[in-house]
Amino acid sequence: MNIIGIGGVFLRSEKMGEVKAWYKEVIGINLEDWNGTVIQPKSGSETTFSFFKKDSNYFPKKFDVMINFQVDNMEEVLMHLDTLGVPLVKEVEKSEYGTFVTIEDPEGRWIELWEK
Repeated sequence: MNIIGIGGVFLRSEKMGEVKAWYKEVIGINLEDWNGTVIQPKSGSETTFSFFKKDSNYFPKKFDVMINFQVDNMEEVLMHLDTLGVPLVKEVEKSEYGTFVTIEDPEGRWIELWEK
């Protein structure tokens, strides 16, 4: 078997309308009538598949999943979030892996934005 990519990320929602509107305005993902969309990755982007220990504090323990979206310009992302009044959950994190920003969606899930 040869894995060639991630086929999808699937989340449950109790606030479908609010969540769809938030993802469109804040993240720029327009979810269609079937409550999803297809994201075509840009050349050079990559997907990380990783596990965290159950007691990790990297994201809230009440959620078993955190989504990380790769972005191409973190400075623009930060200006966009500031304009919308979307607070950061953690300080901007810079490391050898890139720059990371964490925000929260309307249902409390942490969304990590990453510029490599």
